[in-house]
Amino acid sequence: MEHVGACGWYRFDHGQHWAAGKLWGAALQNAHAAGDRDHGAGVLSDFAYQSNWLGEPKVSVDQLGYALSGTQHPTARSLLLLRRARAHAALGEGAACYRDLSAAEVALGSRSVDPAPSWCAWMGSADLAVDSGQCLLDLGRTKEAHARIVEGMALLPGARDKTRGVFLTYQAKGYLQSDEVEQALAVTGESLDLATRIGAPRCVALVRELAPALKRYRQVDGVQDFLDRLAEAS
Repeated sequence: MEHVGACGWYRFDHGQHWAAGKLWGAALQNAHAAGDRDHGAGVLSDFAYQSNWLGEPKVSVDQLGYALSGTQHPTARSLLLLRRARAHAALGEGAACYRDLSAAEVALGSRSVDPAPSWCAWMGSADLAVDSGQCLLDLGRTKEAHARIVEGMALLPGARDKTRGVFLTYQAKGYLQSDEVEQALAVTGESLDLATRIGAPRCVALVRELAPALKRYRQVDGVQDFLDRLAEAS
């Protein structure tokens, strides 16, 4: 089951969303057949992440509600609540977002005698801080968002390069919202360098999403050169 889910993430990372959905659908059927509610919750969480990514946060909220009913492990619940907070933030639902962020923090700090399910074992304080920051960005709380993202980046283990590339784009978005163009350009360049080195198309796609905002600052030294480089990136 885990192998099928991992293949789904590979497809997702390469922008092959239909194929990712087919693989996750198979993984969900396998989880149901095996009576593995925890793994089923993890697959639903993958679907929800994809829904939010594709601009369907309301679908993501609903999917995560079902996922939360399938697991009691605190680490798993923390991740699911954090992802639902992201979806609420995308919808502009501040109160619901803050409730889920608070619950995610409490859950992450709770102890369990059982190890976390493998699909969420990586979840930690860095993820909570950075994704909390992204929620705050979506809700217009730019200064607080920047502080949380910086905090999370400092906590992120060095081995998680792809996650670092994604987080760097969040950091760049915060800088752009504050008109700190030089800082945005620096971290965006770092993200693109990292994505190119490790072969992470999804990170490149996130950098591309920042291009329209960067184009407003073409007069700033280095911006046009970066945009030209981005246009050539695979």
